[in-house]
Amino acid sequence: MALQFSSCRPKPTLFFILLCLPLLLLVSSSLADLSFNFYAGSCPGAELIVRNTVRSAASSDPSVLGKLLRLIFHDCFVQGCDGSVLIRGNGTERSDPGNASLGGFAVIENVKNVLEIFCPGTVSCADLLVLAARDAVEALGGPVVPIPTGRRDGTVSMAANVRPNIIDTDFTVDKMINIFSSKGLSIQDLVVLSGAHTIGAAHCNTFNSRFKLGPKGNLELIDSSLDNSYAQTLLNKCSSSLDPTTTVVDNDPETSSTFDNQYYKNLIAHKGLFQTDSALMEDDRTRKIVEILANDQESFFERWTESFMKMSVMGVRVGEEGEIRRSCSAVN
Repeated sequence: MALQFSSCRPKPTLFFILLCLPLLLLVSSSLADLSFNFYAGSCPGAELIVRNTVRSAASSDPSVLGKLLRLIFHDCFVQGCDGSVLIRGNGTERSDPGNASLGGFAVIENVKNVLEIFCPGTVSCADLLVLAARDAVEALGGPVVPIPTGRRDGTVSMAANVRPNIIDTDFTVDKMINIFSSKGLSIQDLVVLSGAHTIGAAHCNTFNSRFKLGPKGNLELIDSSLDNSYAQTLLNKCSSSLDPTTTVVDNDPETSSTFDNQYYKNLIAHKGLFQTDSALMEDDRTRKIVEILANDQESFFERWTESFMKMSVMGVRVGEEGEIRRSCSAVN
C-alpha cells in the first residue's frame, strides 16, 4: 500500500502516530495509491504553492477562507472527493441552485494555472480542493491536518446528484445522521465537521425559515430555540436587506475570523445560525458531544483532524480512474 505512515508530516510524534493510524485503518485497498507527500517526486513544491496562493488570496479577501472550506463539503459529499463541483456547464453540480452561493473557485483555478506551468498534468484538482480547505483552516488558527494525496479528477458532474447528498439548513438531526452514515461518517463526525461553521458567512435566505413575515411586512421570530438578542441582531441585519440572497451574516457572531471552538459555545448559548446548528443541542446523541467540544478546544482540534481526514478520502478516484484535468473547470 502506497499510503505510508513514515511519510506523515511533520515528523511523527506520539500525537501523529495516534493521528495517522486511524486513517490507515480507514483506507481500503481501493485507496492504495493515496500517500502523504504524494507529489514529493513529481511536483515537490505543490503543497507550498497551494498554501501560498490561499494565503495571498485571503490577504485581499479574508472571506475566501470560509468559502474554500465550504467547497470541500459540497464536493466530497456528492460523489466523493473528485473535484466534480468545479466543472462549469449546464446540468453540472456547480449549476445546481444548491451550489449557487459557493465561492473560492478562482483560488483553485489560480493554483492550478501555476502548477500547470511547473508540473503540467501532474496535480489533480481534487487534491487542490482538499489542500486548499486544509490550508484555509490553518490560516485562521486551526490545526494543521496531514493530508494524503494522489486523488484523481472525476469526469462526471451532474446537478441531479447534488440535492440528495448535501445537508439543507433545516434538516433534523436524524436526516443529517442518515446522510453522514451513508458516507461512512459517524455522529461524532457530524458534530465535529459542523464546527466548520466557526468561520464563514451565510446569506439571509438560508435561515429565513426561522422567521416569518409579520402583518406590517416586517420579519418576526418564530423559532424559540434562538437567543432573543441574537435573533434581534439577525432580524435587524436581514430586515434592512432588499435582497436576502446577497446580504451575508457571519456564521459565528463572536469570533468569525478565527477557527476555534466558539461555535459550540454559541450553540450552548442558543446562538446557532442555522436550524441544523440548533438541532445539535436538541438531541442527546449530539448535545453531549457539543458540550465536550465547547469546553475543550484541544479536543475539538484533535477530533477535527480525524474527521476532516475521513471526509477527505470519501469516494476518491485513484490509479487509472478519472483523469488529471488541465483546467479545473472542464474535463479534458
